[in-house]
Amino acid sequence: MKVLVTGTAGFIGSHVAMKLLARGDQVIGLDNLNDYYDVSLKQARLARFDGQAGYTHVHADLADRAAMEALFEQHKPQRVVHLAAQAGVRYAAQNPHVYVSSNVTGFLHVIEGCRHHGVEHLVFASTSSVYGANTSMPFSEHQSAEHPLTLYAASKKANEQMAHSYAHLYRIPSTGLRFFTVYGPWGRPDMALFLFTRAMLAGESIKVFNHGRHKRSFTFIDDIVEGVVRTLDKVPGPDPGWSGASPDPASSSAPYRIYNIGNERPVQLLRYIEVLEDCLGVKAKMDMLPLQAGDVPDTEADVTSLIEAVGYRPKVSVEEGVRQFVDWYRAYYSV
Repeated sequence: MKVLVTGTAGFIGSHVAMKLLARGDQVIGLDNLNDYYDVSLKQARLARFDGQAGYTHVHADLADRAAMEALFEQHKPQRVVHLAAQAGVRYAAQNPHVYVSSNVTGFLHVIEGCRHHGVEHLVFASTSSVYGANTSMPFSEHQSAEHPLTLYAASKKANEQMAHSYAHLYRIPSTGLRFFTVYGPWGRPDMALFLFTRAMLAGESIKVFNHGRHKRSFTFIDDIVEGVVRTLDKVPGPDPGWSGASPDPASSSAPYRIYNIGNERPVQLLRYIEVLEDCLGVKAKMDMLPLQAGDVPDTEADVTSLIEAVGYRPKVSVEEGVRQFVDWYRAYYSV
């Protein structure tokens, strides 16, 4: 297939594109290489595509309507994996406008491209952050998620609703994936594992919010990628059992689905740090701090629907996943 993957200089996007190329798909990669974090890391991810048959890169911004229209017109992708976005929960407090520009306006340009060029399936990134104030564990797509606590989460919830409207009006098959705390090699420098590793190797203290008591469904990148690709191959149709009298938020009478994708076994942050200490051979100096505004105390993924739909569940343990990250980090930074 010819697949447009947005965000191929990003963490998840680069891994998904590599997986698609490895199985013989053509990939049109899109990224604007913004400076939200270290651009050299993004360039290094893109360098992995050098010499790869079937990869074409487009340097453009999602919010640039003319550029996005030209991309769809020129390349005519059959399917789209939309992973590019302004990431980060806390950065929204400093720069809220970029979240709307990238995550809302940019998403509109993607679904408009799908609409006008007959795209067979749109798979797009949502987030576990949409569950917000919900404290019913484990988080299920079949529950309401109407109380996001950050603008980032609200922008991703808006994506889900925009995709549903286009699936209903224009019959564009669309699948949203709610990612749960993704980590692994080539990860983002603003994520906890990266921040902790850098600080610990430098002999600096790490900031441990909520005194390390909260739990997360930490999910290894390979598990995420496998789920994304399997979902891309599973084009949704209308749910014959869906009823407007008791509407299921995860499906529809339109060709639309929402799935959680995350590890079913949440791990306490303090345990995560212990695993990192073992892998690095360094004891962490911890500054214990209260829970930050906008953070949820715990996340736990119910992935029953993903298992039923594509026959796959995340399985890599944090012990194995953190070890692989540390091996990559030491090799990449020569430390």
